[in-house]
Amino acid sequence: MIPIRDNVPRVTPPIVVVGIILFNALAFLYIKSLDPRDVVYLYHLLGVVPARFLEPEWASWAGYPQTFGWPLVSYMFLHGGWLHVILNMWMLWIFGDNIEDVTGHFGFLVFYLLCGLAAVAVHMFFEQTSPTPVIGASGAVAGVMGAYIVLYPHGRVLTLVPIIIIPLFLRIPSYLFLGIWFLSQIVSGILAKAMPAAVEVAWWAHVGGFVAGIVLIGWFRKRGTCRYCYNPETRDYDPEESQEKFSSRF
Repeated sequence: MIPIRDNVPRVTPPIVVVGIILFNALAFLYIKSLDPRDVVYLYHLLGVVPARFLEPEWASWAGYPQTFGWPLVSYMFLHGGWLHVILNMWMLWIFGDNIEDVTGHFGFLVFYLLCGLAAVAVHMFFEQTSPTPVIGASGAVAGVMGAYIVLYPHGRVLTLVPIIIIPLFLRIPSYLFLGIWFLSQIVSGILAKAMPAAVEVAWWAHVGGFVAGIVLIGWFRKRGTCRYCYNPETRDYDPEESQEKFSSRF
């Protein structure tokens, strides 16, 4: 399933979301300009290698430099390919603006980084001896998606579902779209443990980031800023009304 857009209006300009996207894009273009050997070195230096932090003797033998923990942040801004960075930034663009409305600009940046930290912590718990660097914004973006399912379960996501060669467009409730995505990450993580793949994906980082977003948004949500959040008592954002607006745009 490929999300196209959601139907929850934004209130304020998503300054931080745009800034994160631009920073990731610039970092990716810089990586593409490097020699392949330099790229591998950069991933190991600025990405998160679980064994580097949890197996200090091995890390010293492997030649990793001393660190104050900055790879735990820098890994969120590195990506391995065009599809990797485009999908992450696209998901951030669709769901992040509404979360920034609720947290405020600075609050969103802190929330985003904390979700990324929680995501990599969960990954390291499951992959304590892994020598493979973890890179990408997926965990932090998953946190944004977790916050979205809490605040906007009534929203709808226009989704492309390719059926062989036939593009099918569906308006899927956000709780269903994000719920399916979350369950797919858990299943993929379990299968990856049972049948290791050639290309490793940090499935548990996605799970950790999503859960962190669900938990943290309660602390970052500012009173009076969640204009379109679902409220069954006041119904200040009517699902039927939003559906009509959504339909008129396509």
